[in-house]
Amino acid sequence: MRFRTGPLRAAAVLAAAFIAVRVLYRVLFHGADGTGPVVLPLPAWRLPPPFAHVVMFGPATVDGLWDAVISALPIALTILAFGALSALLDMPRLIARGARRGPVQGLARAVAIAWATLPSLADAVRAVRFAQRLRGERGGVRLLAPVLEHTLERATAVAAALELRGYAGRGLAGECRHPVALREATMGFGATAATAVVAVPHLHLSPGTLTLLTGATGSGKTTLLRALSGLHAHVDGGWTAGSLRVAGHERGDVPPRDLARCVGVVLQHPRAAFATGRVADEIGLALELRGVARVLIDARVREVADRVGITPLLERELRGLSAGEATLVAIAAAIAEQPILLLVDEPLADLDDDARARIVALLGALAHQAGICVVAAEHRADEFSGVADRWLTVAGGAVVETAAASPTPSIRSAFAQIGPDGHRRSPGRRSSPQGARPPALTVTDLTVRHGDRVVVAGASLTLHPGGIVALRGPNGAGKSSLLVALATDAGGVALVPDDSDALFTRDSVQAECRRVDRRHKLAPGTTAARFGALLSLDAADPALTRRLRAHPRDLSAGERRCLAIVVQTAGAPRALLLDEPTRGLDPDASRLVADAIVAQAAGGTAVLFATHDAAFAALGDRTLRMHAGVLDPAAAPAPAPAPIASEICSSADQSAAIVPKKRRSPQEDEPESERERHPELAPNPAPRARGVRGWRTPALVAANLAAAAAFLWPLVASAVPAQAQAAVPYIALALAPLAVVLVLAALDASVRSAHTLALLAVLAAIGAAIRIASTGVGGVEALFVLLILAGRAFGPRFGLLLGATSLALSALMWGGVGPWLPFQMFACGWVGAGAGLLPRRVRGIPEIVMLAAYGIVASYAFGLIMNMWFWPFAVGADTGISYVPGGSLGENLGNFLVYSLLTSTLSWDTLRAITTVVGLALVGRALLRSLRRAKPVAAPTPSPAPRAVAVPHH
Repeated sequence: MRFRTGPLRAAAVLAAAFIAVRVLYRVLFHGADGTGPVVLPLPAWRLPPPFAHVVMFGPATVDGLWDAVISALPIALTILAFGALSALLDMPRLIARGARRGPVQGLARAVAIAWATLPSLADAVRAVRFAQRLRGERGGVRLLAPVLEHTLERATAVAAALELRGYAGRGLAGECRHPVALREATMGFGATAATAVVAVPHLHLSPGTLTLLTGATGSGKTTLLRALSGLHAHVDGGWTAGSLRVAGHERGDVPPRDLARCVGVVLQHPRAAFATGRVADEIGLALELRGVARVLIDARVREVADRVGITPLLERELRGLSAGEATLVAIAAAIAEQPILLLVDEPLADLDDDARARIVALLGALAHQAGICVVAAEHRADEFSGVADRWLTVAGGAVVETAAASPTPSIRSAFAQIGPDGHRRSPGRRSSPQGARPPALTVTDLTVRHGDRVVVAGASLTLHPGGIVALRGPNGAGKSSLLVALATDAGGVALVPDDSDALFTRDSVQAECRRVDRRHKLAPGTTAARFGALLSLDAADPALTRRLRAHPRDLSAGERRCLAIVVQTAGAPRALLLDEPTRGLDPDASRLVADAIVAQAAGGTAVLFATHDAAFAALGDRTLRMHAGVLDPAAAPAPAPAPIASEICSSADQSAAIVPKKRRSPQEDEPESERERHPELAPNPAPRARGVRGWRTPALVAANLAAAAAFLWPLVASAVPAQAQAAVPYIALALAPLAVVLVLAALDASVRSAHTLALLAVLAAIGAAIRIASTGVGGVEALFVLLILAGRAFGPRFGLLLGATSLALSALMWGGVGPWLPFQMFACGWVGAGAGLLPRRVRGIPEIVMLAAYGIVASYAFGLIMNMWFWPFAVGADTGISYVPGGSLGENLGNFLVYSLLTSTLSWDTLRAITTVVGLALVGRALLRSLRRAKPVAAPTPSPAPRAVAVPHH
């Protein structure tokens, strides 16, 4: 058991603050007078009617103040007791246990994911703040829009990962002999065959083979992989037609969670899909979701890690992994249950030469030694030469088989020369920069430290106007740190960071362009015209108009990179720096970015870009190399790495360990299942709906009514017999947590969707962070913006869950667990639920006005109901506004209104209302659009499109 001092310190501060507040209330409301010496000779002041019974101030004596302190000790000691309990308990482990079983399994899983999301949320905030700094702008409340975009993208990735790991799945067995069998299969979005994305006339894949899938960005590679995984039809809202069988099951009939044991998937950007905090937990997540015993999970995790060669990483935090290490961990997690089929989407993106060679060797070993059917989609096809068994290309909406890929040509042979006006000229090599002009940027002996670690050591370089310089080196060499230092320490230098999407804060490309025009005092339309020129689109072209109306993140990857270049170069910088400008881009998109770089150089801007792409590096006039923080301009290009199969299978015994223990002969009806190979890993019975669902709605209503009674106990007590009134406060304190449990159990079925679970988790992490950041500055007013917008976008049930989960998570983080927590959870949950009950047809500016008006009402209502239950405990007895046991309803209500008006309504509640309205006015529209873009879609019925689709046969 690990003792955490943070919760105990927070509880001590709260306890001391409560005692101080109790003494202050006694002094303010004529409750500190006694028979001892007078300490504060304050005059007594009686309020005018109808509150003439309330007397404020009056003399404060020593014994009166001491009585106030003594009366506060029971509650202060209760606060300390809860703090000590929180300090002793291992909250993450308790949450993890609740996520494996129990009546609130879904919500506990959401809290566990939110807990693991908090570090990445902090990283997202830092990335967005840094991006705004690169734009020369202040952060402010508009930072919420890109931060929310980051977290929603993470929610989508985590949702897919949970679905693929078998969250709430049935654990069906699969057929090993035919991992993939497609006939006349078509996939698309929309409602008709005209919206088809890709068609596969005939495809059979065998066990023990590695198939490489290539094609341009947007051609349908990812759509095909997600269709094979089941995400396309069951999560993404797409449709499939024809026959698409995976592991013996028709894919449209079986969701990913049910075939999770048979199909392993590694998505693009694997770090974004990690749902835990440690490497070992991520690898064993699929087994944990099935309820496998902890000791068996640990043994299996060690076995898989040994096979993949990442045993030293098991205790590492996921957020500290390099790109190559993260990909290896994602592959290990995908094969933890020895799947029949392994789907990998762009595993080599953003990796250096050594990491790429290691990933390729691992995938080859999994296919040819472990017998898994591996399908990988990748732009760098030549990396798989000699390893892949089959080569498929997606072109023109169809999948065709091709020969092995040829080496990637130099980017210089693929782009056209661009002039200063941004238009293409005749193809040819761009002229070298003129040495007669003074350097655009000169740096001498630059050293960068991250804490005690030197990441850049004594770097010196010179960039000339019109020159293009490539910067290469392995992951962790210090390339990004060098670019950041150059961009932040020198004036007139612009940087397009690796996460260039963080630069965008508006909800349309047009709005981004207008913002740039205003900031740099450019003629209206200048930035939009420059963006169109890079895409070879005239201002009047409808294609450019469509792009300008789109959300920036809805552009293609290459177009987003070009937009970032246009945004960052609007101020005519002397030098332009780019970090991994071709990450995840196909050759066509890379040429688009190359054109944009050449256009900037042709206009006299010095360009320096860091890349792992050897073909793209040829765009530069010269190449600098960096290793272990040392910049070596004279270094020769590193030789191609040799195959490192020995790193994955270091011995014959280890190679044999990868191979399944036994495979049945093809003559047998059923292949050997995972259950037969590892009986201890057999799945639990498929989860079923617990009980009759009809109980949930009455239970939800009853629990909310019970919670309302707990809030209003000072008024309810007047209606009970006199002899029972003393027990009412304690009944209320016991009733509130029971009502919370009942509500969460009733709503737990709402979290059975992986998408809803992930959205709830990451938004709860944001809510918890916002609440902690705003504590002491008017309560939880900043949180209301998120609760209102999320409730509006996703409905009242989601709003109720988000409010409760955000408060619970924030309390677990800072030690704020106590008797007050259930009341806070209900109050914030009602704020989110109320927003979901507002009229649905209102849109645009009227919708924001409606939400702002609701925010004002909710802010004051929140203060009133929170004051109502706590008022008797906060003030205590013997003051002019104390709760009077046995008093009339009018007397107690009058005392409460005076207390609330003077201590909350005129101060905290008003500030809460103002900040909520300001927040909604500034970011409400953008955040609401982002939330609606991420809203879970209902899976369509199988094969909604006509089957009569013309596809080529090969």
